[in-house]
Amino acid sequence: MTATAFTGDGPPPAGILAAYGVAGAEPVWMGGAWRAGTVVLKRAGFLPEALWRADVLATLPGSPAFRVARPVPAADGGGWVTRGWEAYRLVPGEPDVRRQDDVLRAAAAFHEAIAHLPRPSFLDERDDPWSRGDRVAWEELPAPSGAAGLLEPLIRARRPVDLPSQAVHGDLPGNVLFAEGLPPAIIDWPLYWRPPSWAAAVAVADALCWYGAPPALAARWAHLPEWGQMLVRALIYRIATHDTAHGPAGWTPGRLAAYRPAIEIATAYAEQAL
Repeated sequence: MTATAFTGDGPPPAGILAAYGVAGAEPVWMGGAWRAGTVVLKRAGFLPEALWRADVLATLPGSPAFRVARPVPAADGGGWVTRGWEAYRLVPGEPDVRRQDDVLRAAAAFHEAIAHLPRPSFLDERDDPWSRGDRVAWEELPAPSGAAGLLEPLIRARRPVDLPSQAVHGDLPGNVLFAEGLPPAIIDWPLYWRPPSWAAAVAVADALCWYGAPPALAARWAHLPEWGQMLVRALIYRIATHDTAHGPAGWTPGRLAAYRPAIEIATAYAEQAL
């Protein structure tokens, strides 16, 4: 596993704007994204994933339950990715992290719509902190020895599961946009090959840790398959990813305090299933 995703700061250069037939890019709320008229440009990251995602989203049928941002090919014939940049059509809406139930309902419909997709082989080559954290969560890599002791109770609670995996969106809470009179829009899709209930658990774990969601949010979605184990793996994924990216210096008192209540909730659900 040697391929890495490249990300960079700074606006798209003039040659990229010209390639997509746009001008005057300005930053938007999405990290690293730039708006130019009705187009949003950003660094493409891991090229095989960027091309695969664009192919899927370009042809995904419309749905009354969700919207997606459609990819925009370069006007100069350069395809979906030009010199490391990709473009998507701007979709109306803003994130609202208070609406996590709506996020999860839209995600469920999206995951149902893409359930037929075969597993892309490039996932075996993608190597970045998020991919490593995901592999740690699913026992495909050993857990890091640090992580400020947060992983130990989760690893003790982890048990084998037997659930089918499929393509899922692994970072939902801030990447679902809401606009009056329109279905939620799902954007910025980081691809993972896991059970859909895991993707939901990641969203719930993030909401518990960072967006002030009450424990009742986890209870409302406890009907999903292997819910306790999915919450456990979701938190292992997030914690291992952060530790891989930032090391011991990244474990500030505030970050530690944010994770501990969610860990208690996840391990309690895992113990209930025994």
